[in-house]
Amino acid sequence: MARNKADLRGLYVITEPGLYDPIEGARLALEGGAHILQLRDKNATTRRLIEVGSALRTLTRTYNALLIVNDRVDVALAVQADGVHLGQDDMPIALARRIVGERMLIGASTETVPEARQAEQEGADYLGVGPMFATATKPDAGAPVGPQRVREIKAVVSLPVFGIGGITLENASEVLSAGADGICVISAVFGAPDPLEATRQFLRLV
Repeated sequence: MARNKADLRGLYVITEPGLYDPIEGARLALEGGAHILQLRDKNATTRRLIEVGSALRTLTRTYNALLIVNDRVDVALAVQADGVHLGQDDMPIALARRIVGERMLIGASTETVPEARQAEQEGADYLGVGPMFATATKPDAGAPVGPQRVREIKAVVSLPVFGIGGITLENASEVLSAGADGICVISAVFGAPDPLEATRQFLRLV
């Protein structure tokens, strides 16, 4: 594990078991050049998350990418991930920091400028801002905040910012032009006919 903010950039790909096998999908995305991979599965058992996470840890080490675990601090520690990503209803960032120590990255999901400021104050290493656009991947996501929100948040925090939610090859440049350090994608890669080629196309943008 290495808490290195310099690596927080580029293409951040999030697994979605309903779209593609997480391990095979991850392999294709990493082969295509993804910089960061997040293990996300809201329905899996803890045992299954550790099983998949361990396989993804091996893959990310092979491809020199970061592995982030969504929500679950315990799983992130168990598989020796590089970090954990927390939503507004998950464990408080400050508490997670006490548990994982200083070496593990902590990301935070934010929609508003106040949430972004608070996340930075509590010790987050990077922010996922969104949803940028309408998305069907996360039904409980709020109304789209648009790329302008990236610009607003970048103006008040010093953390790396990733745009997330409804990002496609057609609109990714809007998010990057607003100042995002990278983009998070799910269905645009794992819902594509060829996840490897889709990843490579995104890499040309970021």
